[in-house]
Amino acid sequence: MLQLIEHIIRISSKRDRTEINAALVDAMQDLFSPPAFAVYRCYPAQKKSVVFSCAGLGPAGQFSHNAYLPERRHCQPIEHDPLLLRCQTEHAIVLETLPNGSDRLVFPVIENNQPAYLIDISLPVDFPADRRVLLMGLVEYFGHHISLLDYGEADTLTGLANRKTFDKHLFEVLGKAANDDARQHPAAPCRRRSGGNEHHWLAICDIDHFKRINDGHGHLTGDAVLVMFGQLMRETFRYDDQLFRFGGEEFIVVLQPATEKNALGVFERFRTTVADRSFADAGRATVSIGYCRLLPHDTPTGIIDRADAALYWAKQNGRNRVACYDTLIASGALTTTAVQ
Repeated sequence: MLQLIEHIIRISSKRDRTEINAALVDAMQDLFSPPAFAVYRCYPAQKKSVVFSCAGLGPAGQFSHNAYLPERRHCQPIEHDPLLLRCQTEHAIVLETLPNGSDRLVFPVIENNQPAYLIDISLPVDFPADRRVLLMGLVEYFGHHISLLDYGEADTLTGLANRKTFDKHLFEVLGKAANDDARQHPAAPCRRRSGGNEHHWLAICDIDHFKRINDGHGHLTGDAVLVMFGQLMRETFRYDDQLFRFGGEEFIVVLQPATEKNALGVFERFRTTVADRSFADAGRATVSIGYCRLLPHDTPTGIIDRADAALYWAKQNGRNRVACYDTLIASGALTTTAVQ
């Protein structure tokens, strides 16, 4: 019991998903020594839900990956694992007996009526019942702690990550972007079907004439527009793209590696999706988007300034359009002196 309390204290001291996951793995190994254990983060989608194996115990020992930046090589469609799919569908603990006689259990961590995490553990068939109770209690505690963390990291209105979370994790994204050029080397593994010359991109999305919506229809309608806008972002962008509410009617997307052509296509698709949607009492709304490529050795200020300059150009040139800073500079439509 003293060991359990020590591990709970250790988990409760963490304020970062990656560290919390690693602390849970430590606790599971120390307290229960399971043959296998994994923490999956769930990314629900309309077509195919994806699970990200972000921490656990495997044949090579403990492993832990950045819980905020899911790598595709550690992700899989949930239907590839029937037991995980059952847990997600039933929202309850599920069990199967493995060929070697051990039990495999999957516990859901529910948030907003959907599994946010799946805790996958294998136990010997003779694992004592009283220790199963302790294990379930530890998983339940993990879920509560993650929920509290999510409450602090999420925008309370839209459910997207908030400005504080963006500031906290931008440097991690910059670390990924710094390797973009290295991945273009012929000897580097290609991670996308679209070929080389792929980069990270950051976009600022601003709802056009949002003040008119608030003034003409009231702030409750304005809030409803923001909620629907956030939902459209989730539906349009990929599970591994980072989505944030930056403040007011401004939202940020950090796009995972893509070619310039594909990045433009993704943002154009989102722009038309917004323009085609009816926003309850507010009716139609549009969005202007300014985006830029993340550069090696970039700074947060430099990125935001470049994307903001492209957004300002889009606003000044008719709204309801997408503008790329890099393209504007190359064409002469914008000069670097415009970025202060």
